Amino acid sequence: MDSPEIVADRKDQEKAGGQLLAEDEPRPFELFNLSGSAPVLLICDHATRFIPRSLNALGLDEACLSRHIAWDIGIAEVTRRLAERLEAPAVLSHFSRLIVDPNRQVNNPTSIPEISDGVIVPGNRDLDEQAVAARLEAFFYPYHEAIERQLDRMMATGTAPALISMHSFTPVMRGQERPWEIGILWNKDPRLPKPLMDRLRAEGLTVGDNLPYSGADEHGYSQHVHGDRRGLANALIEVRQDLIDTHHGAAEWAERLGPVLEEVLRDPELYKVEHYG
Repeated sequence: MDSPEIVADRKDQEKAGGQLLAEDEPRPFELFNLSGSAPVLLICDHATRFIPRSLNALGLDEACLSRHIAWDIGIAEVTRRLAERLEAPAVLSHFSRLIVDPNRQVNNPTSIPEISDGVIVPGNRDLDEQAVAARLEAFFYPYHEAIERQLDRMMATGTAPALISMHSFTPVMRGQERPWEIGILWNKDPRLPKPLMDRLRAEGLTVGDNLPYSGADEHGYSQHVHGDRRGLANALIEVRQDLIDTHHGAAEWAERLGPVLEEVLRDPELYKVEHYG
């Protein structure tokens, strides 16, 4: 039987979405493996390219919506496989980043992009304040509130959980090839990212330290709000999309990352609240 907390979360899922989501459409977040007892929470901001019927595909065709502009290709499957292996809960988004990006501050101009990697997004042009607010209320806030509730439950046990944010990146961006197989993004707390990078490099992988993006500029949202502000050990993992864009590739990379994370996560210093800078 599900716990009262899990039942409450599911009721909130059912209520979230407002007028933008029809009754037969999925809610804006997925709760996965909530029975996992490890003091680790996996989150996946760009897990799916789902757009509700009310938004009419934002005016884009299937070819555009299959691209990285709509989601982080392959990473949802890696996240679920790792959650099972680590016996950890996970919270995944269930809406396209083109609707509103859950990993951007709401006042960031890329939060609801009118152009993404050269692609004009007709459904995002000339939105008024009411339309923007409706998307935040239907998608952005419910997803982040689900993460907050899960972290609150985990911290109520007396142990501060480690937070791992899962993403993927394109092998080529603006004509430039990206050589890294995996990148680790972090800000000021070195407890998780430093040993994680060392261990990945020991496996012979090409690892980006705050590459291909940086976690030090606080351009993102989830890692900083849910990790840094709470004083939780955290890291954002970026896996190159051409390595995980098939079921086989996703499974292979979950198998590669699993033992590395298991080893790094044995450090008891990760499970304390520490604020850096």
